[in-house]
Amino acid sequence: MDDKQRILRHVAIIMDGNGRWAEKHGLKRVDGHRKGADAVKEIVDAAREIGIEYLTLYAFSTENWKRPLTEINALMSLLEEFIDNKLPEMKEKGIRIKTIGRTDELPGGVRKKLLNAIKETSENTGGTLVLALNYGGRAEIVDSVKRIAVAAVEKKLSPDKIDEKLFASYLYDPELPDPELMIRTSGEMRLSNFLLWQLSYSELYVTDVLWPDFNKKEFLKAIDVFKSRNRRFGGRK
Repeated sequence: MDDKQRILRHVAIIMDGNGRWAEKHGLKRVDGHRKGADAVKEIVDAAREIGIEYLTLYAFSTENWKRPLTEINALMSLLEEFIDNKLPEMKEKGIRIKTIGRTDELPGGVRKKLLNAIKETSENTGGTLVLALNYGGRAEIVDSVKRIAVAAVEKKLSPDKIDEKLFASYLYDPELPDPELMIRTSGEMRLSNFLLWQLSYSELYVTDVLWPDFNKKEFLKAIDVFKSRNRRFGGRK
C-alpha cells in the first residue's frame, strides 16, 4: 500500500442526481431514490473492500424538509426499508452504522430503527458507515457553539482554552477524522452545506455521473484521481 492510499481513511459523498435519473428514465422521483439506495449498497461494499475506514453519505439535509411532503415521506420510508433489508448484511460484514445531524427531529419510526441499527452494529470493526441525516454544516457549527457556550457558563471550560482542536471535540461525532476525499455526483459544483468544518483541506472530486449510476468502477476512478493529487495543505513540496 502506497503512502497516498494509506492516508485515505475517510471518504464523504454527496449523493446527487436521483431525481434527474428518474426523469431521464421516465420514472417517478421515488423510483430514482430507490435506485439510489441500490447504489449505496455497492459503494459501501466497495469502500469496505479497499479498506476505507469511514464512509459518510449525505442522506438527508436540513434543507430537504422544503421538498414536497410526499417525497419526504417516501425518503423516510426508503430509509426504514434500507435499514430493515441491509442491517443483517451490515452485521455479517462487520460494518458499524453511525449518524450525524439533528436526528432527534426525524420521525419516530425512523429514529427507532436507526437507534437499533447503531446499537446492533456498535461493536463492529469492518468499517463505519456514517449517515448524515437532517444534517447541515452550518447547523452543526451552531450546535457546537451552543454546547461550548453552555460548558463555559457552567465553568467546565475557560473561553481562552477554545481552539480548533477543542471546537472539533464538540462536533456531532468527534471520533470522525476529516475526510481526505469528498465526492459529489451529478456535476453540481457546490458543497450544499455539507461538512463545512471538516472539508477544509479535503480533496474534491465532482463527476457528471448521476448517483444511481455511480458504481464501484466510478468509485475506484475517484480514488485513483485522489491518489494522483499533490496535497500540500497550504505548504510547498
